[in-house]
Amino acid sequence: MAGIRLPPEDTDASQLRPPITADLISDDDRSVAADSWSIKSDYGSTLDDDQRHADASEALAAPYRAASDYSSDKEEPDAETITSMLGFQSYWNAQYADELTNFREHGHAGEVWFGADVMEMVASWTKGLCVDISQKQVHNHHDNDNSELNRQGDTDLAAWSVLDVGTGNGLLLQELSKQGFSDLTGTDYSEGAIDLARSLADRDGFANIKLLVDDVLETKLDKKFNLVTDKGTLDAIGLHPDGPVKRIMYWESISRVVAPGGLLVITSCNNTREELVAEVENFNQRKAGEGAEESKTFCYLDHIRSYPTFMFGGSVGSRVATVAFLRS
Repeated sequence: MAGIRLPPEDTDASQLRPPITADLISDDDRSVAADSWSIKSDYGSTLDDDQRHADASEALAAPYRAASDYSSDKEEPDAETITSMLGFQSYWNAQYADELTNFREHGHAGEVWFGADVMEMVASWTKGLCVDISQKQVHNHHDNDNSELNRQGDTDLAAWSVLDVGTGNGLLLQELSKQGFSDLTGTDYSEGAIDLARSLADRDGFANIKLLVDDVLETKLDKKFNLVTDKGTLDAIGLHPDGPVKRIMYWESISRVVAPGGLLVITSCNNTREELVAEVENFNQRKAGEGAEESKTFCYLDHIRSYPTFMFGGSVGSRVATVAFLRS
């Protein structure tokens, strides 16, 4: 997925929500939502305070449209019901139409969700995990990207089939290719994103990258992959008004495309490591209740520890979390 940026004025996303009812939204609500939006923007475009408040007001309008859809009797919206234009396909269609035009006219690759540094770190760290798994030396406390690896492990990566869901401009796949992966597939539900990713792959000489239009929530893929990556897709899904339901659909689909013994790597700015692990445990319990053969569909393996951290309220955290899970 691409970085956060304001949509074109004629985007369809605004038509999916009612006009903003300014008198129903308090200044406190605007401030809370604006602060949340600024965190999401740290690794994308930088928005000024006026624009953050305008975006927050638009986001806050959504709960009033269908308050009955949420299992809450609160009259005021809370963090769980604040949605965003980033949850709508129409936003991404407009975003990538704009970026594809910029590429054709100026050669720009487009924005990168979380930034290039995070993308490169995810690719390098993921390589380390895959090499360890290939050599059957999996450690729950594997260190980050500068660890010394057995060079023979590089050849093992050719056997890893890779799927990047919500690939956007496909630059994460390019980074994984640089790390030694060769069987690479990217999917996105926006045709414009796939057109842009294909154009960039062709320009940069990555002929080994396959790109397909596919919705991860209703995937048509009939292949299982050894490595599945998600950099921002789960975040965008969670920002849809039906986010909780769509997240359940997400885990069902992901469990079908990750091969047994395969690896799932999720990078998120809207979820902490603990929240992602808890969500996976909830999914495992739900599958167990349905009589699934595996005791656990996904098991926590590791997470990146080297992201910059900050302290708030006595707790230390990071604005980005990358977590790896093993498929049973």
